[in-house]
Amino acid sequence: MAKAYWIACYREITDPTRLAAYAQLAGPAITAGGGRFLARTTAAKAYEAGLLERTVLIEFDSVEQAAAVHDSAEYQAALVALKGGAIRDLRIVPGVD
Repeated sequence: MAKAYWIACYREITDPTRLAAYAQLAGPAITAGGGRFLARTTAAKAYEAGLLERTVLIEFDSVEQAAAVHDSAEYQAALVALKGGAIRDLRIVPGVD
């Protein structure tokens, strides 16, 4: 089974306090669900339509596991804390076998 990757590209951080509250809840929810943080920082370079904003890359054992973490009550609580704090694009993509 191919690994899966959760990729979050932030377009804009509008409220750092909300982002910090989100991180306090999201990190534990993601790791408890089996997610492994591979990158969590501002992009080193950005090309084409990319922005030099925060980017997060998380590895999961499967797409199903990644989606289950996203849909969990714990992670949904983190999203409530983030509301209005950032504009971002979050994708779950399967890895290459």
